[in-house]
Amino acid sequence: MLTAVGVPAVVLLAAGADAQRPVEKPAAAVVAEAPPCCMELVAPAPAAFSAGSAAGGRIEWVASSRASVREARALPAGVAPEQGLQVKTILVARAVSAIFPEIQSIGGVRPDALRWHPDGLAIDVMIPNPGTAEGIALGNQIVAFALKNADRFALQDCIWRGIYFTPGGARAGGYGHYDHVHITTKGGGYPTGGEVYYR
Repeated sequence: MLTAVGVPAVVLLAAGADAQRPVEKPAAAVVAEAPPCCMELVAPAPAAFSAGSAAGGRIEWVASSRASVREARALPAGVAPEQGLQVKTILVARAVSAIFPEIQSIGGVRPDALRWHPDGLAIDVMIPNPGTAEGIALGNQIVAFALKNADRFALQDCIWRGIYFTPGGARAGGYGHYDHVHITTKGGGYPTGGEVYYR
C-alpha cells in the first residue's frame, strides 16, 4: 500500500509537466514533434481537494502510482474569452496560451453559418506575422501540439494554411486560414463552474 511509504493515495501522473517547445520543422513534418501537454488523473478514487488548494493554481504534493512525487499545476485562464466555450475547447485554449506565450489573441464564440464557433466547439489562434517563416513555424507547432494531444483535447480538427488536419490524417484544399490556426474539439459539455484545468 502506498501509505506504507508515506505517499498520499491521491494520484496524478505528469505527462510532461515541464513542457518544452519543439525545434522548428518544415510544414511537411508539422505533426512529427510537439511539446507535451498537461496532467492526467490516473487514480480510480476521486480526490478531495479544498477550494483553496485549486484556486491558487497549485495543489500540494501529489504522487503517481509509481510512488514518484510530482507537483500539479492548474492552467490559468489564457488569452481566449471563455464565455460560451465547452470544457475541452477551454482546455486546449488554456494549454495553447500556456505553452505558446507569444500568442496574444485567441477568438472563441462568434456568430457563424457553421455551428462550431457558435456552439463553443472552436477557437481561432491568431498567429503573429503569419506570412513569415517564424509565423508559419509557430502555426505548425500549434497544429502539431493539438494533434499530439488529440485524445486529451477531444480534438476534431485543425485548419492551417489551406490544410485540414485530423487525428487520422491531413488533406490539402481550399481551406484558407492563413493568419490563424482554427482548432475544433468535440466539446465535452459546457462548464458548470467547478472545473480545474491541469497542465
